[in-house]
Amino acid sequence: MFKSVFAKYVTVVMAIMAIGFAILLVVLTSIMGNLISNDLSEEMDRIGTAASAYLEEALTGQEASRPLRETVSELFVEGSVSRGRFEALLVVDPDLNILITDQNGALCARFFGNSMRTNEAVTLPIRFSSIENGENEVVESARVSELFSSEILLYTTGIFSPNGEKLGYLSVSSTKAPNGRIMEDLIHAVISAVLLVLTAAMIAVYLISERVTSPLREMRSVARKLGKGDFSSRVLVKGGDEVAELADAFNRMADSLENLEKMRSSFIANVSHDLRTPMTAISGFVDGIRDGVIPPEQHGHYLEVISEEVKRLSRLVSSLLDLSRLQAGDRKFSPRTFDVCEMARLILISFEQRIEDKRLEVEFDCERDRMQVYADRDAIYQVFYNVCHNAIKFSNEGGILRIRITEPNGRVQVAVYDQGKGIPEEDLPYVFDRFYKSDKSRGLDKSGVGLGLFISKTIMEAHGERIWVNGGIEECEFFFTLSKPTAGQLNGNSEGTNSQKERL
Repeated sequence: MFKSVFAKYVTVVMAIMAIGFAILLVVLTSIMGNLISNDLSEEMDRIGTAASAYLEEALTGQEASRPLRETVSELFVEGSVSRGRFEALLVVDPDLNILITDQNGALCARFFGNSMRTNEAVTLPIRFSSIENGENEVVESARVSELFSSEILLYTTGIFSPNGEKLGYLSVSSTKAPNGRIMEDLIHAVISAVLLVLTAAMIAVYLISERVTSPLREMRSVARKLGKGDFSSRVLVKGGDEVAELADAFNRMADSLENLEKMRSSFIANVSHDLRTPMTAISGFVDGIRDGVIPPEQHGHYLEVISEEVKRLSRLVSSLLDLSRLQAGDRKFSPRTFDVCEMARLILISFEQRIEDKRLEVEFDCERDRMQVYADRDAIYQVFYNVCHNAIKFSNEGGILRIRITEPNGRVQVAVYDQGKGIPEEDLPYVFDRFYKSDKSRGLDKSGVGLGLFISKTIMEAHGERIWVNGGIEECEFFFTLSKPTAGQLNGNSEGTNSQKERL
């Protein structure tokens, strides 16, 4: 995986950089070539114009019938003013040459930087017949004779006598391409820069890919351990970037899996115990009645015990079936309008015997006599009943059981408070987890298997509502919210006239 990611990074980065440098090189060479060519052309034009003017000035007063080659040879003798002027023109760029030819193309004189040569007449293959009197022309990439095959003719102009007669031609040439050496240096510089940047890029890509893939490899190793049942391994989190966030999320997932495995093991143990205990009792009492070990006058008592154990088994199986249906999404809800205050009264009445047995002081506080909500009545009854059942089961004898129904922020809120063992702060995040039981603080819970609150939370979330708990050392209060019906959903008058507070 590491090599694959590294190869992909290197391929993409190198391709992008190579294309970018190629474009940059083309643009730079094009710009530099144009600038150098323009500068050289301007320089040729300046030198050619000045040299032509010097030559025509020097020819003033010379015999027009004499061949131009002879006249030029006499004018440009060593130490002459005319020769000095021409040599001064070429000091700036020694690669430039000045060629003087007659009308037939015969070479009369040639200046190589600071030196002059004269030759016998040489017929040049290029004729300048297109040049008119008094006009200048830049001729690009025109090859001269074999003698000057290494030269490129850049500028040429006519040479005229004082009376306007054309005597010959003056040309300015270069012994090299106008931008060859500069372009070569530029390409070398760009290639050197490319190699340095590519080397740095490969090092950076390697470090970045290693930074990305190292946690991934570690996560792969930890995932394999999790798959084999080892839930103790975790990924080392470094930094605060996306990869670190992924590693942190992976660790949280591992924590959840570990907690889930612990709850599953606890659930299996609890369910096994809760199934085995009543079944053992039922089997023992039935065998005792059938074998005559239990006398007939005690049959009624033990049959009542058997009935309670059967009901206990039925509740356990019902909870398991509810959990299975909720998780599979098979349980359908049918919302309708009903009075939640009336539901609270019915639930309190159903717990009347248990409340009396514990001598609980019950407070019932409802803002109005009737408070309509819109939800699945049976599902909300199950949630309300379960919360009240837990509150009564874990209340201390003589403690307070309080039910408050209010309407904060436009929603109906139900709160069930009890004084009892309370819920430790470290257990609050797990109260609504499936299979969770806080045996340390809820020692009175001898029959539950940790499914009631998880089912309640699932029902409330399916309604788009909330359920939460505030705990303490000796108290606990559960809350859940319900939606008020709209005008079209409202059945009957939901408005009450008097607030009530009942003490049962």
